[in-house]
Amino acid sequence: MRLMNDEVANQLRTVFNDIKDDVTIAFFTSQGECVSCEETKALLSEVEELSDKIHLAHYDINKDYALAKEYNIEMVPSFVLLDHKGQNHGVKFNGIPAGHEINSFIPALLDMGNAHEEAVPEDYLKRINAIEKPVNIKVFVTLSCPHCPGAVQKAHKLAMLNSNIEGEMVEAQTFQELSNRFNVSSVPKIVINDSIELVGNQPFDVILEAIENLS
Repeated sequence: MRLMNDEVANQLRTVFNDIKDDVTIAFFTSQGECVSCEETKALLSEVEELSDKIHLAHYDINKDYALAKEYNIEMVPSFVLLDHKGQNHGVKFNGIPAGHEINSFIPALLDMGNAHEEAVPEDYLKRINAIEKPVNIKVFVTLSCPHCPGAVQKAHKLAMLNSNIEGEMVEAQTFQELSNRFNVSSVPKIVINDSIELVGNQPFDVILEAIENLS
């Protein structure tokens, strides 16, 4: 059974026509217990079929330990997007990007393939480029949350603009233990370097200020 109906698949096929450069989805699962691994693989496979610019590479987090460590993959199912040179820009998804999260997944593919380059104001770019410390941004989401993709997109945009930043979607229900650790009771919840917590789809300026105030 396919996860996308024909109407959605045809719409995405048209959208993906704008992708200029190849994008690889480096997808990690495990042979052990893995909630939603098969479903996630099925969705990613369907997306791969819609464009000759999108490629799915499947790895095992245990067998391909060195690569998982390089991409900072610590749980499954997870994947990162690689550019046409095979470079990782810190754009990560933990859990299936279905439901409303398709609206963070598709823009990430387009951005990585240089088809959807949204302009960032010059003053923001200067502040983003000035960030020299390692920054991890976790955005906890649920698939039924309509406001979550906007927060995920901001984290991914920051990651693509500065190599010191990693932005990751975390599907809260799949990774319940991690959600409990950060007391996720409403989404989106943004956690920066495991220390600063923001709730809601915060403006770019608020997220940047929080990063700048990291000790």
